[in-house]
Amino acid sequence: MPPDQGTDLQRFLPFCLCLASALCGAEELRWGYSPSNGMPYAESIDHELAPGFIRDLGETVGQRLGLEVRFVEMPDKRAETALAQGTIHLLCINNPQWMKAPEKLHWSPSLFEEEDALAQRVDAPPMEDLARLHDVRIGTSLGYVYPAPLMQAFAEGRAKRVDVRDLDTRLHMLEAGRLEALIDMRRPLEFLLAQHHDLPVAISRSNVQRYSIYCSYGPALPIPAERLDAVLQALVEDGSIQRLLGEQSARLRQRR
Repeated sequence: MPPDQGTDLQRFLPFCLCLASALCGAEELRWGYSPSNGMPYAESIDHELAPGFIRDLGETVGQRLGLEVRFVEMPDKRAETALAQGTIHLLCINNPQWMKAPEKLHWSPSLFEEEDALAQRVDAPPMEDLARLHDVRIGTSLGYVYPAPLMQAFAEGRAKRVDVRDLDTRLHMLEAGRLEALIDMRRPLEFLLAQHHDLPVAISRSNVQRYSIYCSYGPALPIPAERLDAVLQALVEDGSIQRLLGEQSARLRQRR
């Protein structure tokens, strides 16, 4: 090869590598998840996302979009900043009420309905009126907004809000009498109690509040938000979302 051609190739190679790197980066969808969501939504094992709803959903969406999905563990307190800065592109199991500035994010169509429920020891009198709580400690999730009567009880000191990192810890604090009750999403509560059926804990049949679950996208999303919306809406309409949720019950039965 003539010397000048070799020099041109050496100059051109870094450009090709940079271009390839940019294209590869554009093809990656960084999917955030919070370990605090718990199963059937998300479980982190050595900071890796284990099989569950979020992983199944992410892989399904990635296949339909032709994108590589990388799951990124993201604590709740850092999630909003991570979305804004592009550390992650999207976060599911989310709701606008849980974000400080939801208007700065794009919100997907509703994926499904969830509800918050109270859990107490089976030997405790049921807490039926949140507006009349007095001298109780309730296990909660950091940053979560609860119904007005409960938030008022926290503000007035009639109930003590005890933010605990994960549901499993809250559940064992309740068992040990360090909490009078805990509040969490019904599906993770039922999933965890099914694994620990010997615990003297019962979930209230009534719900504290009911709400929709969404995915939220940050401004660095590498594809048009409308394209991702369309894929998620199709998964809702063809029953795939409910099927993925149902598959977690089957996994639970296999564990037991």
